[in-house]
Amino acid sequence: MPIPISGPAILGTRLRHLLELLDHDVAAVYAGLGLPGFRPRYAPVLRTLVDTGPASIRALATATGVTHSAASQTVAQMARDGLVTLAPGADARQRVVRLTARARSLLPALDAEWAATAAAAERFEAELSYPLSRLVDEAVAALRRRPMRQRIADVAPHLAPPVVEGPRHRPRG
Repeated sequence: MPIPISGPAILGTRLRHLLELLDHDVAAVYAGLGLPGFRPRYAPVLRTLVDTGPASIRALATATGVTHSAASQTVAQMARDGLVTLAPGADARQRVVRLTARARSLLPALDAEWAATAAAAERFEAELSYPLSRLVDEAVAALRRRPMRQRIADVAPHLAPPVVEGPRHRPRG
């Protein structure tokens, strides 16, 4: 049986492709600003640190809506790129993230990019039959209520054991 190129069967693949299209072009804008290597995933972390000041990785994960692991990976890459520093927090397991002087020097260009990208995203969504950001929020909420693994188990119990209910994707410190 041929693999469909659209529809729910390859939803994850199609969503990754959509994200690649969006991120590639935003990264090209950063490169045009003289910021090659600045990644779109850095922007929410940077914005959060600008707004709140130094923060733990847990706080950054919560503020940006990603897992602790994803936030930790992003922060580690930002540290390698000289945009943030990490220091021990009050708890030995906690690391506090701070913007570097280099990151602060980039803020005027990044603020302009952020505003332009937000305006472009609004125009992009106006072309769609339903706002993508609203649909993504609804999809995340639905999967938090009932994870995909459980949905698979519902239709094919032999493929996926039932999920034991409990906290999901809660950022850790």
